Parts: sequence; structure tokens; C-alpha cells
Amino acid sequence: MSYAGSNPGPFDPSDPLGPPRPRRSPLRRPLTVALAALVPGALLGWLAYEALGGTGGGGTGGTGAGAAPSVLSSPANGSEGAGSAGGAGDGKTGVGKGTASAPAGSGATSLRGKVVVIDPGHNPTNYQHTADINSKVDIGTNRKECDTTGTSTNSGYNEAEFTLEVAHRLRTLLQRQGATVRLTQNGDRPYGPCVDERARIGNAAHADAVVSIHADGAGAGQRGFHVILPGAVHEGGADTRAIVAPSKDLGKLVAGDFGRATGTSPSNYVGDGTGLVTREDLGGLNLSTVPKVFIECGNMRDTKDAALLTSGAWRQKAAQGISEGIVSFLHGS
Repeated sequence: MSYAGSNPGPFDPSDPLGPPRPRRSPLRRPLTVALAALVPGALLGWLAYEALGGTGGGGTGGTGAGAAPSVLSSPANGSEGAGSAGGAGDGKTGVGKGTASAPAGSGATSLRGKVVVIDPGHNPTNYQHTADINSKVDIGTNRKECDTTGTSTNSGYNEAEFTLEVAHRLRTLLQRQGATVRLTQNGDRPYGPCVDERARIGNAAHADAVVSIHADGAGAGQRGFHVILPGAVHEGGADTRAIVAPSKDLGKLVAGDFGRATGTSPSNYVGDGTGLVTREDLGGLNLSTVPKVFIECGNMRDTKDAALLTSGAWRQKAAQGISEGIVSFLHGS
């Protein structure tokens, strides 16, 4: 309520001393007595009004610039919520829209203490080191090539370039939430690393989650994404028994969020429409001792999938979907 100009009394409430007092007269003694009774009450009311912030320009609502703040509107008490953390603006709690700063406990720090390893599949210069990448390494169940060149679209956009760009976008999203993120390679090596070393990087980091990013090279007309889960392997230097269950949880979450974020469907050629495939022949999975999955984001050899994979806007959606799956997994672990 605004007090300015609303008091119908005999003097201005902004003047605590009241109007000039008239000369005493026996005939006006009753009026003097009445005024003497009114002045203290008016003065106390004015002092209380000033203590609450004065007029403050707040209008009839009484919440002007000078008013005392309400605890209900304090960001620390949740009116802005975790979504006020800075970020890409996807509107999800903690992933970031609004201002660049966020209160403690918001999305900006929700993954603090968590370690994520991102494994961008292949290497842009693998093709220059064919002898090295063709050398065999032990993956537990057998020996397999150190790495491959990966695939490419019909127009020449290669898988290694795609995986590295999505990895960079994904790293940014996870770091914004406080995660410690490490890449197995950043285009800073002549080739590789080999699949066994990729696994060791995640193991040595004691990663809470590892995601290896790929794009497939299947036939035309074969479309969609799929997530590859580790099978139960206990052979040679491989023992995945402890990570099969958590990796499956991670894979399901990544697949679900990836599909929603990108608007794409699970693979129509593997996985029976589930978007999930279990394999025991991939060294990066066999040799992992921490939860890990591969994601094939689409088929580079299909023109419709290739149109998506070569779009920067779609790659951002891909990174967002993978990020959301990882975040959900880490919050539940």
C-alpha cells in the first residue's frame, strides 16, 4: 500500500512535527488536547513507514526499489532454480539457460567430482600411418588391429572429423556442469591411439563414464543410431563382468536421450529397433574396467543420415543428447 498523499488527517505525514501550533486560547483547549493525542501516534506511524522503505516508487504494491526484499524472491531460495546456470539454452534444469552465474548446488556444479572420458573414434591422420594402425594388439578374446581409418560420407566428410567435433561440443556441455572431462585424443597425435590404449586411458582416469563416439559405414538405406554395450567377457586380459550392468544402464540412457534430442530413430539394421547392441569383439569395451559404451550416431553412407551428420546444428543436438544421457547416469550412480 502506498502511503503518499493518502492520509486525510490535519497535517502532512512527511512532517513529523506537524503544522505550526496556534496560540493557546481557553476557547480552543479541546482542540489542543485532541492534537496532542494525535501527534505521537502520527509520528510513530511515519517512523515505522520510513523503516519499511518509504514510498520507494513502488506504487500500490508497496514493493518499490526501497522496499525490504522478500525471502520468497531470493535466488538462493530457489525462485530462479538450477536452470539459471549459463549454457547452451536447452531449457533443462542444470544444463543451462539464463544468466552466466548460478547458485551453489545448481547445474553448474552438479557433476563436480565426476570424471568423464570421451573417446572420439579413429584419428583424422590414421590414413597416413597404415602400417601402425594395422599392427595387432591384444583385446582379451583375440588380437585385433590397433585402429582403422573409419568411414566417410559420399562427399568425403570423414568419420574422424565428425567424432572429434561432436566430442568437443560434448566436452563443453559436461564441463559447464562441473565434470572433469578428458579426451582420448584431440587430433594431436599422428595416429591412434590404439584400441587397447583408449581403454587404458579411461581406466587410468578412474572414469565414472566413458563414451566412444562413432558413425557407421553401412549400406545405403540403412539408417539410424545404435549404442554398443560390452558383453560379459572374461578371457586373457579382459574382464568386463563388473561393468556389464552399469554400462547397460549408461547405454540405455544415452540411447533414449540421443533419440529425443536429435529426433532420429534407432537403427533399422541392427538392434531389432531397440537402438542397443551387445558385442564382445571390441577392444575398447573388452579392456575397460569402468562403465563404457560406443555410440554409432548414424550411417555416413546413407544420404539422408549423411545430411544430418554433416550439419553443425544437428551435431550440437547429438552432443546434447549424449550429454543428457551421461548426466542422468551420473546422477543415479
